[in-house]
Amino acid sequence: MNIQSPKASRRDVLKASAALGGGLMISFKLAPLAGAQASVSEAEVTAFIRIAPDNIVTIAAKNPEIGQGIKTSLPMIIADELDVDWNNVRVETAAYDPTRFGPQSSGGSTSIPRNWDNLRRVGAAARQMLVGAAAKQLKVPESELTTANGVITHTASNRTLTYGQIAAKAATVKVPDLKTVALKDPKDFKIIGTSKKDVDGPAIVHGKPLYGVDVSVPGMLHAAFEKAPVFGGTVKSANLEDVKSMPGVRAAFIVPGTINDKEVGLNAGLSGGVAIVADSWWQANLARRRLRVEWNNRAAVSQSSEGFAARAAALAPQKPEMSIRKDGDAPKAFSTAAKVIEASYSYPFLSHATMEPQNATAHFKDGKVEVWMPTQAPGNARTQVARALGIPEADITVQMVRAGGGFGRRGSVEPSVEAAWMSREVGAPVKLVWTREDDMRHDCYRPAGFHNFKAGLDAQGRLVALSDHFVSFGENGTFAANAAMGPMEFPAEFITNFDLGASLISLGTPTGPLRAPRSNGFAFVFQSFLDEIAHAAGRDPLEFHLDLLSTRRVAAQAPVAAAAGVPTPATFVPERMSATLKLVAEKSGWGKRTLPPGSGLGLAYYFSHQGYVAHVAEVSVPGNDPRQTKIVKVWTAGDVGGHIVNLSGAENQVQGAVLDGVSQILGQEITIANGSTVEGNFDTYPLLRMKQAAPVEVHFLKSNNNPTGLGEPALPPTLPAIANAIFAATGKRIRDLPLNKNGRQGAAV
Repeated sequence: MNIQSPKASRRDVLKASAALGGGLMISFKLAPLAGAQASVSEAEVTAFIRIAPDNIVTIAAKNPEIGQGIKTSLPMIIADELDVDWNNVRVETAAYDPTRFGPQSSGGSTSIPRNWDNLRRVGAAARQMLVGAAAKQLKVPESELTTANGVITHTASNRTLTYGQIAAKAATVKVPDLKTVALKDPKDFKIIGTSKKDVDGPAIVHGKPLYGVDVSVPGMLHAAFEKAPVFGGTVKSANLEDVKSMPGVRAAFIVPGTINDKEVGLNAGLSGGVAIVADSWWQANLARRRLRVEWNNRAAVSQSSEGFAARAAALAPQKPEMSIRKDGDAPKAFSTAAKVIEASYSYPFLSHATMEPQNATAHFKDGKVEVWMPTQAPGNARTQVARALGIPEADITVQMVRAGGGFGRRGSVEPSVEAAWMSREVGAPVKLVWTREDDMRHDCYRPAGFHNFKAGLDAQGRLVALSDHFVSFGENGTFAANAAMGPMEFPAEFITNFDLGASLISLGTPTGPLRAPRSNGFAFVFQSFLDEIAHAAGRDPLEFHLDLLSTRRVAAQAPVAAAAGVPTPATFVPERMSATLKLVAEKSGWGKRTLPPGSGLGLAYYFSHQGYVAHVAEVSVPGNDPRQTKIVKVWTAGDVGGHIVNLSGAENQVQGAVLDGVSQILGQEITIANGSTVEGNFDTYPLLRMKQAAPVEVHFLKSNNNPTGLGEPALPPTLPAIANAIFAATGKRIRDLPLNKNGRQGAAV
């Protein structure tokens, strides 16, 4: 396969060649399309198609598979435009090679929007080349040929050629202009919009090795890694000789930390600790139990969740340290409002709790490193390994392995750095698998947050002013990772007097993105408080929200300079959100059903990752105790564009996101004490049990827009929809999460 220079012309970067056995191998490298999303503007997309003489088509999936189904849906896009029979398609994970493939990552629900148009052109260009070759062989005009299911037909002469028969000759056809290549009319899609099973499904069911924990390479040793309970701590002393005497132990040594007091969170460096390398993982972890370490702890040892809450309460009545957005004059509007509502909301730190704990296998040899790991960001792994070991990135090979869950956690790549370091020390391949306790206590957590709201209503019950003093984490005006709020947080632009401000608390605990970053917390507080406002105004929440969305009261403007690291949002189209609200209201019977005592319906919606999603949740609250809440059902309506690539995959993503949100609101909370994480396993950080899982009825509202991602947009409105339903059932407002704080008294007001 030819690897092309980034400066090559468009014609030069699409290559076709004869594959082994007389088939066709096509390499595409496409420049970004005009109008691409800002975050994708410098992207290059590469895809490979291999057509064998037996008509089997192999399509490479370029992005990491973390359970979101992208290994299935991206090839579906190519296959439909290529016009092949999906039963004849084989999918393989592409090698990580950004010089050929461009950016290869999974996160932010971006894989579909980034690749939709480009991969359609990949398939269409290949189809055009095949038709061109067939036209020459059959000596007929291309216009007289049709394609279907990998077969080219000349109807007038009743002659056919399969793609496999003509593939080798297609390699000699002039490459089409990718900017003008003819795409299918969407009404002719045969694969896109249907339900296809996960291409790895059979292997998963049969327990075949697919995941990082399944990796095995010749001569591999196994490692355990004891890190400081306080993030960034280093080893003062350890009983290494005692540990080395344990059966099967090959080495035990101190790993010097490279993290300093100014680096907290993702990509902060190599954690200090003690590595134990043995013949088996069991032996390494058994030896770890004998390990005794004295730590040099950082100043964060004095931090705690209780201290954060106390500091947030002290900051709440003060003037915010920074302004995020100001429209109109909120204080003046409050002074003349017919009614003023005030409330404080909070949400906790959360762990990603992926089913597959963090792991990596690395082999350092002759100054080069090969790494196998489940990751969302293979490029990040290469960069961080190079940084830690002081070698060029070009000398690092990253093999992408299917991940047992990601949710943002696998964008951070500490295990790859740790395994590579250990491999260099012992001179052999090393497989490092974290324990569940390692995984939970050394996470990059969803940041907690504290919001202090005030709203003003006029005499007609219309919202005329809203303010939020957001107490978050960070220092010197810089937010901690994924703790920032931007100036476009809804209902920005829909209220004349709108005031967002923030104050920061110093944090020594690492934070990072968790499914629907930022939105997963902001949706709960804003949508819950808006519901509170609607009830205070004596209005039906659906009517209140449709009225709020009906008019932009502040002209769209350049966002006010605010939080570093907050992505510029895509343009919010209120009509699309209103349509999802109306659809979910219709499907749930909003306002038309009589529920039994102790039951209620709650409504919430949110725009995130370019997706418009609205939920209605029905709950039952035995004994009027929110801690006993049972989620009866959730209805959801989403607008993620005009095409759903894989219908079953899309429904799965929505249902999974909703149930993830249910799990969070019922009982998930990470607490910090003495600078360390308290929770360490699922006994204290409970995941949703099967008996708690509610049915989720999914509806898609197709609009005239390119498709967007689905892994994240359905999560944010889940929590406020449930909280608002609890209020409808009990009259108690849920302002703090989770409902069941490990048996402690819940925070229902």
